[in-house]
Amino acid sequence: MSHITIRPISTEDLATCAQMMAQSEPWLTLGRTYDASYQTICDPAKEVSLATDKDTIAGFIIVNMTGAFVGYIQSVCVDAAWRGQGIGTQLITYAEERIFRSSPNVFICVSSFNAGARKLYERLGYSVVGELKDYIVAGASEILLRKAIAPLTTFSPSVDQ
Repeated sequence: MSHITIRPISTEDLATCAQMMAQSEPWLTLGRTYDASYQTICDPAKEVSLATDKDTIAGFIIVNMTGAFVGYIQSVCVDAAWRGQGIGTQLITYAEERIFRSSPNVFICVSSFNAGARKLYERLGYSVVGELKDYIVAGASEILLRKAIAPLTTFSPSVDQ
């Protein structure tokens, strides 16, 4: 059994992660190229964390803590060889712990054709709050989901942010 460590991304990991994203679903269907993936991962406004087993990158997660949806999980990407082993759940749990220190809400979108990911998010306690039809590609929707621990008006951020 593997031992997964979650850590911040380093410069040496950028190309591997961009390639992993550009060569897998849902990003293939969404038309995400290597260059667009690389640009997303390099965005200094995003927090990118890796799931690794020794020197092997099993997956990564991108979190946005700014903008209209503070606490938005922008992407969860697990390498095809590591899928079905709980890596996505570990990454999401890690992101939730980070987000819930600062915000009472975690948001995530899932493509309408990505039934497996949607099932995972709902199993982890996310509820559908909206649908963006034809948002990225024609004929598909992005489903907005939310997991909350408190209303905004009663939430107090942790002091150790």
